[in-house]
Amino acid sequence: MPPTPFERVRSRYVTLDDANIDTDQIIPARFLTTTKSTGLGAHAFADWRSRSGSPLNDERATGAQILVTGDNFGCGSSREHAPWALVDLGFRAVVSTSFADIFRQNAHKNGLLTVTVDASFHSALLANPWAEVEIDLATRTITGPDGMSDSFDIDEFSADCLLGGTDELSYLLKFRDTITQFEKGCQA
Repeated sequence: MPPTPFERVRSRYVTLDDANIDTDQIIPARFLTTTKSTGLGAHAFADWRSRSGSPLNDERATGAQILVTGDNFGCGSSREHAPWALVDLGFRAVVSTSFADIFRQNAHKNGLLTVTVDASFHSALLANPWAEVEIDLATRTITGPDGMSDSFDIDEFSADCLLGGTDELSYLLKFRDTITQFEKGCQA
């Protein structure tokens, strides 16, 4: 199923300020028993949520669509289940100072925006837990508490797919008629 179009999200954010949160922490391997992208949110951060005091268990986390994390988020094994679990848990975007490349690619392919911010902006977010952030993909800006704002980068293809709610296959299928015409020309 193609992702939901993403243009702008304004939401309270949940903070997990640990560095090097790997994909096995996001969705433990024991839950990788499905090839469906739904239903994994119940198991996202399962080991962390079993701990008392986890921000993910706080009632303020309910309905939050933005996750602010430590450096190098999504490292470890390539596991498409990780962004599936985050999206199914209700997150539309993850904000960090850096992401593992394969996680970023998997996230964008599955409708989850990654926003890389500099250390000072990140520190300001961490200093205001549970505050509200607005992320505007069309303008590539993030606006935090007290109106502070920063821009972020994203490759054009990923941005176009996220804005249109299109995955790679849906994107290619938009050109089905052109491809068919080209193939007919090659057969002549």
